[in-house]
Amino acid sequence: RRYFDAGIEGEWRRAARAGNHLSMIMVDIDFFKAFNDAYGHQEGDICLKKVAQATSAALRRPGDFVARYGGEEFAYILPRTDMEGALEVAETISAAVADLNIAHGHSKVSDKLTVSMGIGSIRPKKDVSPAVLISAADQALYEAKKEGRNQIRTRRIS
Repeated sequence: RRYFDAGIEGEWRRAARAGNHLSMIMVDIDFFKAFNDAYGHQEGDICLKKVAQATSAALRRPGDFVARYGGEEFAYILPRTDMEGALEVAETISAAVADLNIAHGHSKVSDKLTVSMGIGSIRPKKDVSPAVLISAADQALYEAKKEGRNQIRTRRIS
């Protein structure tokens, strides 16, 4: 989490100076508690590592990074990326998770492991905190989960 906090602060300042977009994708593994309860914490840890490795490949540009945000949530920070670019990365992440083909017999949306995602995108300003971007991605993630999971929702910030 310290890696995330330091990384987003630095990218926020760079984007504010340059007038560039900054996007964040918040990714949550659907029904992960049920996965852990059914298959055990060791399998849960293996699952988290597989998801992190597979989805990290979606980050192709220098400066892009992923960090574990908490529990089964990951945060993908995408400097110089607008909402459309972030959506492309999110779709790649979703496909990477699907390609893992991890059985999840206790999910309510699929018999395979799936993820829900929320995307926030902004042109940072020096007098605004990165918390605005984090909150937008988190709210979009909440919408994706509330609307049935295994989907992507967006929140653009002016």
